[in-house]
Amino acid sequence: MTPMPITRKQATRLVRRLPVNRAVSTVARSSSRATRMARTVLIDPPTPAGVERPQRKRNVGADYDTGWARAWPARLVRLAALNLVWRPLAEAFASPTVYGADRFVDVEGPVIFAANHHSHADTPLMMTAVPEPRRNRFFIAAAADYFFANRFSSPLSALFIGAIPVERHRVSRTAIDQSLALLADGWNMLIFPEGARSPDGWGQQFTAGAAFLSSHSGAPIVPTYLMGTDKVLPKGRSFPRRHHVTVTFGAPLSIAEGEDTKTFAARVQAAVARLADEAGSDWWQASRRAASESTPSLQGPDTGSWRRSWAASAKKRRGTYRSWPKV
Repeated sequence: MTPMPITRKQATRLVRRLPVNRAVSTVARSSSRATRMARTVLIDPPTPAGVERPQRKRNVGADYDTGWARAWPARLVRLAALNLVWRPLAEAFASPTVYGADRFVDVEGPVIFAANHHSHADTPLMMTAVPEPRRNRFFIAAAADYFFANRFSSPLSALFIGAIPVERHRVSRTAIDQSLALLADGWNMLIFPEGARSPDGWGQQFTAGAAFLSSHSGAPIVPTYLMGTDKVLPKGRSFPRRHHVTVTFGAPLSIAEGEDTKTFAARVQAAVARLADEAGSDWWQASRRAASESTPSLQGPDTGSWRRSWAASAKKRRGTYRSWPKV
């Protein structure tokens, strides 16, 4: 007798009804149910009605704990990376020339380096330009939403550049307390008061973060001007190219009696602008213009916003930013 043919759908139903498959299916459902119950109880427990549910802290971003990066094993790794990686790369691509390192050699205790910010090359250049022994106890205020965005970049940023997370768009008490504690412990700090890299090659308004930390810690601010880093690694470019860079340190500044942090921040910005004038001309000419209050602004020509938008968005074919239009 010829067996009656069955469809594929009927065959699938018959296979599922076999005792072995029924047992496997039951075990899988039970295991999945048990996993969900354990996850609910252990990882995501229920909260009683009327009780505000506490927010769990993620160990990334502004919540990332960088205390381990100040321990001796991490410091030794960072020292090796500085001498074997950052310094050779800086010499290969930037050949930096450092001016004014003698201006803060007599300062006792930690200092805060406040520098202009044009490129991601600014950080490794500063790590190699700051003279010893200050570079051996050195930490950097880095953007939490960039350098500490995930669980991969967070430990790398803390380990290899000694960074701590700082939120750019709001004041973080955690970052302030951590910075003040490190300064009190003798660590030198690098901060970029502009908050972000320049979008068009000109400077941006300085925030009062460095001035606030200086006034509350007693550590003086060393104004610093970096010239040429935007040519080494401009914004939007992922691989550096060779270009000479200069690093100019200024005389240390401290908050004056009765001076608020906003006024102090403006004075720091003016000092960096003077260093920029000095790097572009010479010390005598920059001093004369500073005495007559005619130092060129870091923020470029006083012109309409459309020119800045044009300069930031329009690029040449080789990937460099256009210069200001002569109109």
